[in-house]
Amino acid sequence: MNSGSWQREVDLPSERGASRLITEDLLEHLGVHGWPPSDIFSIHLAAEEAIVNAIIHGNKLDPAKKVHVSCMVSPELARVEVTDEGPGFDPASVPDCRLDDRLEAPNGRGVMLMRSFMTRIEYNAKGNGVLLEKRRSPPAD
Repeated sequence: MNSGSWQREVDLPSERGASRLITEDLLEHLGVHGWPPSDIFSIHLAAEEAIVNAIIHGNKLDPAKKVHVSCMVSPELARVEVTDEGPGFDPASVPDCRLDDRLEAPNGRGVMLMRSFMTRIEYNAKGNGVLLEKRRSPPAD
């Protein structure tokens, strides 16, 4: 990483609203590094989805479990890694929420949003960790 990047790691409690303990800093540093508002929105939404999924679906709101979040922001790249202490899941098994019979289903949207808003999304082998990366969009002419 270049010296112009910001990094932070934190262990979040498995409780609703805990994501704000890192997302506020993440948003601030995206702004400091001059990221455009559309990219900041995308990164914020994807990071929020990943953290909330880890707290609710991974750790099942278990107060004995933590969610580890690692963030890095540079002028060119934003990276967020989220790992929970749950059993993991198979991301390929999440049904496409855009299919007609899934439009009313309450789950699957977060994974789809992360995939559509980020440049790269990669799950670990166990399925309890996700790496989100966004490369800065080229400036509009």
